[in-house]
Amino acid sequence: MSFQIIPAVDMKGGKCVQLVQGVPGSEMVSLDDPAAAALNWVARGAKTLHLIDLDGAFEGKRKNGQIIEDIVRRAKPLGVEIQIGGGIRSFEDAEMLLSSGADRVILSTIAMRNPQIVKDVSESFGKQAVVVGLDAKGGQVAIEGWTKLSDKRPTDVGKQFEDLGAGYILFTNIDTEGLLKGVDIQPTKDLIDSVSIPVIASGGVTTTDDLLKLRDAGAYGAVVGSALYTNKFTLEEAIAVLRE
Repeated sequence: MSFQIIPAVDMKGGKCVQLVQGVPGSEMVSLDDPAAAALNWVARGAKTLHLIDLDGAFEGKRKNGQIIEDIVRRAKPLGVEIQIGGGIRSFEDAEMLLSSGADRVILSTIAMRNPQIVKDVSESFGKQAVVVGLDAKGGQVAIEGWTKLSDKRPTDVGKQFEDLGAGYILFTNIDTEGLLKGVDIQPTKDLIDSVSIPVIASGGVTTTDDLLKLRDAGAYGAVVGSALYTNKFTLEEAIAVLRE
């Protein structure tokens, strides 16, 4: 399986945004039409899309659902895989998204609060449908929308969720997220080495060299947001570099 470059389409208040360090109000990018942004990435070669309802993540209420449904309806016939997260707070939320065309749901806050949901969704839809979102700061797992740190390490939590039936782990290194200063490869590598399921990396990708580092560390792919939206490199350049 070749390394996946996964463009992020983060939605807040009906717009496609990129936040610095996940802080509301820190938008470095704000586009009026998230569906157009998503379909633009597909037209330029993306094979997977990462759709996040930030209102759902911050407030627990998914407010961009109709936009997400529109993107799924228009992108799925083009052969694109779609992973969706943000505000998934119950089995029913996950079931609704998977039944309406998502390939994978990202379980983050709910997985930390109620690990059983990972097992339930995995047993109902297959492990390939379950991504557990693990976010870490200073080597500790962050919870509650990055507002609190737990006393757990990503490597331990990753193994726990693999055992419960997760098919993927989405690992966000908060220390580098949104800063456009490059990736810190070690925390991601430590997690990759501790589990046998694919790890999708997120946080800090700034150059195509960062993508090569993550690929060489064994990551399945990388979610890329700010770097693509601010033209640090183009999606076409990244695909070409990884192909070489």
